[in-house]
Amino acid sequence: MIEKILDLFMHNRIIQLVVAAVIFDTVFGVIRAVREKKFNSCFGIDGAIRKISMIVSLCGLVIVDCLVKVNLIGFLPDTVRQNIGVDTIGTAEFFGLLYICYEVVSILKNMYLCGLPVKKVWCAVKKFLSNYTDELPDDDEITQQVEGMTDQQMGNIKKNKTM
Repeated sequence: MIEKILDLFMHNRIIQLVVAAVIFDTVFGVIRAVREKKFNSCFGIDGAIRKISMIVSLCGLVIVDCLVKVNLIGFLPDTVRQNIGVDTIGTAEFFGLLYICYEVVSILKNMYLCGLPVKKVWCAVKKFLSNYTDELPDDDEITQQVEGMTDQQMGNIKKNKTM
Protein backbone atom coordinates (compact mmCIF):
# COMPACT_ATOMS: atom_id res chain seq x y z
CA MET A 1 0.00 0.00 0.00
CA ILE A 2 2.80 2.44 0.92
CA GLU A 3 4.62 1.69 -2.35
CA LYS A 4 1.43 2.43 -4.29
CA ILE A 5 0.98 5.76 -2.48
CA LEU A 6 4.61 6.74 -3.10
CA ASP A 7 4.29 5.77 -6.75
CA LEU A 8 1.13 7.85 -7.13
CA PHE A 9 2.79 10.81 -5.44
CA MET A 10 6.05 10.64 -7.39
CA HIS A 11 4.50 10.11 -10.84
CA ASN A 12 1.54 12.48 -10.63
CA ARG A 13 1.97 15.23 -13.23
CA ILE A 14 -0.01 17.81 -11.26
CA ILE A 15 1.95 17.18 -8.05
CA GLN A 16 5.17 17.49 -10.05
CA LEU A 17 3.95 20.86 -11.34
CA VAL A 18 3.16 21.98 -7.77
CA VAL A 19 6.69 21.08 -6.69
CA ALA A 20 8.14 22.92 -9.70
CA ALA A 21 6.00 26.00 -8.94
CA VAL A 22 7.14 25.95 -5.29
CA ILE A 23 10.77 25.78 -6.43
CA PHE A 24 10.36 28.65 -8.92
CA ASP A 25 8.56 30.77 -6.34
CA THR A 26 11.31 30.11 -3.82
CA VAL A 27 14.03 31.00 -6.35
CA PHE A 28 12.38 34.30 -7.27
CA GLY A 29 11.70 34.96 -3.58
CA VAL A 30 15.40 34.50 -2.83
CA ILE A 31 16.39 36.77 -5.71
CA ARG A 32 13.94 39.37 -4.45
CA ALA A 33 15.26 39.01 -0.87
CA VAL A 34 18.81 39.59 -2.09
CA ARG A 35 17.71 42.58 -4.15
CA GLU A 36 15.77 44.14 -1.26
CA LYS A 37 18.27 42.95 1.38
CA LYS A 38 15.48 41.51 3.57
CA PHE A 39 13.34 38.40 3.91
CA ASN A 40 9.94 38.33 2.20
CA SER A 41 6.75 36.27 2.13
CA CYS A 42 8.28 33.66 -0.19
CA PHE A 43 11.68 33.35 1.42
CA GLY A 44 11.29 33.28 5.16
CA ILE A 45 9.53 31.31 7.84
CA ASP A 46 6.00 32.14 6.63
CA GLY A 47 6.83 31.19 3.06
CA ALA A 48 8.53 27.96 4.16
CA ILE A 49 5.54 26.99 6.31
CA ARG A 50 3.14 27.69 3.44
CA LYS A 51 5.18 25.72 0.91
CA ILE A 52 5.76 22.75 3.21
CA SER A 53 2.07 22.74 4.12
CA MET A 54 1.12 22.52 0.45
CA ILE A 55 3.37 19.49 -0.11
CA VAL A 56 2.30 17.76 3.13
CA SER A 57 -1.37 18.32 2.36
CA LEU A 58 -0.87 16.80 -1.10
CA CYS A 59 0.71 13.74 0.56
CA GLY A 60 -2.35 13.39 2.76
CA LEU A 61 -4.73 13.90 -0.15
CA VAL A 62 -2.97 11.19 -2.16
CA ILE A 63 -3.74 8.83 0.74
CA VAL A 64 -7.36 10.00 0.72
CA ASP A 65 -7.52 9.35 -3.02
CA CYS A 66 -6.23 5.80 -2.47
CA LEU A 67 -8.89 5.13 0.15
CA VAL A 68 -11.82 6.94 -1.45
CA LYS A 69 -12.17 7.10 -5.21
CA VAL A 70 -13.39 10.61 -5.97
CA ASN A 71 -13.49 12.16 -9.42
CA LEU A 72 -13.74 15.95 -9.38
CA ILE A 73 -13.16 16.39 -13.12
CA GLY A 74 -16.60 17.98 -13.44
CA PHE A 75 -15.35 21.04 -11.57
CA LEU A 76 -12.88 21.86 -14.34
CA PRO A 77 -13.82 23.59 -17.60
CA ASP A 78 -13.43 21.49 -20.77
CA THR A 79 -10.46 23.54 -21.98
CA VAL A 80 -8.56 22.89 -18.76
CA ARG A 81 -9.39 19.18 -18.97
CA GLN A 82 -8.00 18.97 -22.49
CA ASN A 83 -4.85 20.94 -21.66
CA ILE A 84 -3.85 18.88 -18.63
CA GLY A 85 -4.66 15.60 -20.38
CA VAL A 86 -6.14 13.62 -17.50
CA ASP A 87 -9.39 11.68 -17.22
CA THR A 88 -9.84 11.84 -13.46
CA ILE A 89 -9.13 14.47 -10.89
CA GLY A 90 -8.86 13.25 -7.34
CA THR A 91 -8.68 15.50 -4.31
CA ALA A 92 -4.87 15.70 -4.57
CA GLU A 93 -5.01 16.84 -8.20
CA PHE A 94 -7.85 19.27 -7.50
CA PHE A 95 -6.02 20.99 -4.68
CA GLY A 96 -2.78 20.70 -6.66
CA LEU A 97 -4.32 22.78 -9.45
CA LEU A 98 -5.38 25.39 -6.90
CA TYR A 99 -1.87 25.42 -5.43
CA ILE A 100 -0.38 25.84 -8.90
CA CYS A 101 -2.60 28.87 -9.52
CA TYR A 102 -1.63 30.35 -6.17
CA GLU A 103 2.07 29.80 -6.80
CA VAL A 104 1.92 31.21 -10.35
CA VAL A 105 0.43 34.42 -8.97
CA SER A 106 3.19 34.53 -6.34
CA ILE A 107 5.86 33.85 -8.99
CA LEU A 108 4.56 36.71 -11.14
CA LYS A 109 4.50 39.05 -8.14
CA ASN A 110 8.09 38.11 -7.27
CA MET A 111 9.20 38.52 -10.87
CA TYR A 112 7.61 41.97 -10.94
CA LEU A 113 9.23 42.94 -7.63
CA CYS A 114 12.60 41.65 -8.91
CA GLY A 115 12.35 44.19 -11.71
CA LEU A 116 11.58 41.79 -14.55
CA PRO A 117 9.35 43.18 -17.32
CA VAL A 118 6.16 41.32 -16.41
CA LYS A 119 4.00 44.22 -15.25
CA LYS A 120 1.40 43.76 -18.01
CA VAL A 121 1.08 40.05 -17.25
CA TRP A 122 0.89 40.77 -13.50
CA CYS A 123 -1.85 43.36 -14.05
CA ALA A 124 -3.80 41.03 -16.37
CA VAL A 125 -3.67 38.20 -13.82
CA LYS A 126 -4.72 40.57 -11.06
CA LYS A 127 -7.62 41.85 -13.15
CA PHE A 128 -8.68 38.28 -14.00
CA LEU A 129 -8.60 37.31 -10.33
CA SER A 130 -10.58 40.39 -9.30
CA ASN A 131 -13.37 39.30 -11.68
CA TYR A 132 -13.64 35.81 -10.21
CA THR A 133 -12.58 35.99 -6.58
CA ASP A 134 -12.22 38.26 -3.58
CA GLU A 135 -8.95 36.50 -2.72
CA LEU A 136 -6.45 38.80 -4.37
CA PRO A 137 -2.72 38.75 -3.71
CA ASP A 138 -1.82 41.47 -1.27
CA ASP A 139 -0.22 44.54 -2.73
CA ASP A 140 1.50 45.56 0.50
CA GLU A 141 4.94 44.61 -0.79
CA ILE A 142 4.36 46.36 -4.11
CA THR A 143 3.03 49.46 -2.32
CA GLN A 144 6.06 49.47 0.00
CA GLN A 145 8.38 49.22 -2.98
CA VAL A 146 6.60 52.14 -4.71
CA GLU A 147 6.70 54.21 -1.49
CA GLY A 148 10.45 53.63 -1.31
CA MET A 149 11.01 55.07 -4.79
CA THR A 150 12.54 58.46 -5.35
CA ASP A 151 10.54 61.28 -6.93
CA GLN A 152 12.57 60.86 -10.12
CA GLN A 153 11.69 57.14 -10.33
CA MET A 154 8.00 57.92 -9.73
CA GLY A 155 8.19 60.58 -12.45
CA ASN A 156 9.60 58.01 -14.87
CA ILE A 157 6.74 55.61 -14.04
CA LYS A 158 4.11 58.31 -14.56
CA LYS A 159 5.81 59.36 -17.80
CA ASN A 160 5.77 55.75 -19.09
CA LYS A 161 2.08 55.37 -18.19
CA THR A 162 1.12 58.31 -20.39
CA MET A 163 3.13 57.05 -23.38
